[in-house]
Amino acid sequence: MNIVISQPMFFPWPGIFEQIRLSDVYVHYSDVQFSKGSFANRVQIKTPNGIAWMTVPLSKHKLGQAICDTRISYEKDWRRKHRKLLERAYETAPFRNEMMTIVDSVYSEKHTTLDEISKASIAAVCYYLGLEQSCRFVDIRDLEVGGNRSQRVLDTVLALGGDTYTTGHGAKNYLDHDLFEAANVTVSYMDYRKTPYPQLHGEFTPYVSVLDLIANTGDQSSDFINSETVYWKEFLHRE
Repeated sequence: MNIVISQPMFFPWPGIFEQIRLSDVYVHYSDVQFSKGSFANRVQIKTPNGIAWMTVPLSKHKLGQAICDTRISYEKDWRRKHRKLLERAYETAPFRNEMMTIVDSVYSEKHTTLDEISKASIAAVCYYLGLEQSCRFVDIRDLEVGGNRSQRVLDTVLALGGDTYTTGHGAKNYLDHDLFEAANVTVSYMDYRKTPYPQLHGEFTPYVSVLDLIANTGDQSSDFINSETVYWKEFLHRE
């Protein structure tokens, strides 16, 4: 059983959905510290004038606060601002209406925390792509697994009955691979293909929100979410 563990992110790039496609269980790592400048509350949108950021504003954020405890501010109508940005950016996109329907399904609720809206955005996209049928979603808080860093990740995988842990490239800087080997858990890294798809506004970039993929390719979006994994030793050798 393949387990993926990732912090909740707001309408993230397609790479997150490639991880979900390959996982049997996807764990929202929602009780870790929110980092300013991360993708937990913001994402890039490609526009005629270049890259723009779509950001969820926060209310009374404190240093060291967990993502699940970080509250959203509604002092300004940022949802309306986001809709205008997306409508302008994807005015000529063939599947703009489908993309906007996904956004509206998330924005129709007034989510309290960053954790809630991030998970809702991922769930809405997974439903559209049909990924929810093959993957089970779990919140780390429901597992009551203590510890930190590599040991906590390993214990989470074991608690779910996993024998494989798939992760993104950032884990290479901290993951104790030998710890997983000793527990007979295989570590694999995403081998992102970053498959180009028809995209508006100049040279292709894979690092924008999945909303870009949907607006441009609609029900064919899953065809471009096709990356596989590579064993950790091979991955580190490449690096």
